[in-house]
Amino acid sequence: MSTEAYPIEIEFPNISEHTSGNTGIDYVHTFDSGVPGPHVMINALTHGNEVCGAIVVDALLRFGLRPRRGRLTLSFANVQAYARFDPQQPDKSRFVDGDFNRVWTTAVLDDTSRRTVELDRARAMRPVVDTVDLLLDLHSMHEKSKPLIVAGPLDKGIELAVKLGTPATVICDEGHPEGRRMRDYEGFGDPGSAKNALLIECGQHWEQRAVSVARDCTARFLLVSGVVDEADLPPGWIEPLPPRMTVVRVTQPVVAKSMDFRFAGDYRGLETFEKAGTLIGWSDGEPVVTPYDDCMLVMPSLRQLRPGVTVVRLGRIEKRVDRG
Repeated sequence: MSTEAYPIEIEFPNISEHTSGNTGIDYVHTFDSGVPGPHVMINALTHGNEVCGAIVVDALLRFGLRPRRGRLTLSFANVQAYARFDPQQPDKSRFVDGDFNRVWTTAVLDDTSRRTVELDRARAMRPVVDTVDLLLDLHSMHEKSKPLIVAGPLDKGIELAVKLGTPATVICDEGHPEGRRMRDYEGFGDPGSAKNALLIECGQHWEQRAVSVARDCTARFLLVSGVVDEADLPPGWIEPLPPRMTVVRVTQPVVAKSMDFRFAGDYRGLETFEKAGTLIGWSDGEPVVTPYDDCMLVMPSLRQLRPGVTVVRLGRIEKRVDRG
């Protein structure tokens, strides 16, 4: 699980020409059709080293995509972290002061006694995010795992993920103990709200395939939302749907107690263990085992290892959706 194992296969776009935007918020562009419809947001660079989303948003802005119905926002989030990217230390550009995707509660955003680069950026973007009906947040992963949808804990997130149709694995979870994600912010995480959000983990950070996944998911999300027609999209972005989707409910995180944590295998994610009690690692010398049959590992990684960090999440297969 070393960064050096993954070559950088993609070119990082120069997004500086998108700085001014048209919303009064740098790197945030909103286009209004003037016709009733939802406000849809495609967001990139929640983490500064997750480049596939930036490639997609940059391409849509250069392509000149405009909504036929409703509003469309195309945004780059943690641009300061992105600007710090160093191919010799690629994980260090994930954020500057703290994770942008752990600050999305009203209480945290309202507490102006706290100041970080990421909090300042979240507060700047908040007025637009507050008006969004449907959010697609494009991410990538440390390890070379198959892509997946993070749908959150609610039925509405699962329903939207299944409607999107890809990637094949849908993860339902409560988020992270370190703080709330943007995809769970306010109405997105309220079962009584019509607002909805998906987070897509498109693949390993540096692989070309992650860009193809991000393009496909973005095109399908825009079509599902109804703000554009297929003829409006860049050609060649939509790929065939997987024949089956698997919905997995995260039951618990495995959190590192110290720097003394190691896995029992070279896990990349979505490994499934048939029997409860299967050894998957050691924490402070104590065995970590699967708590139930058919337990799936969700996004295992030791790259950010420190006390209190989730090193893997454990999921139970909830249902499978086949396409006739």
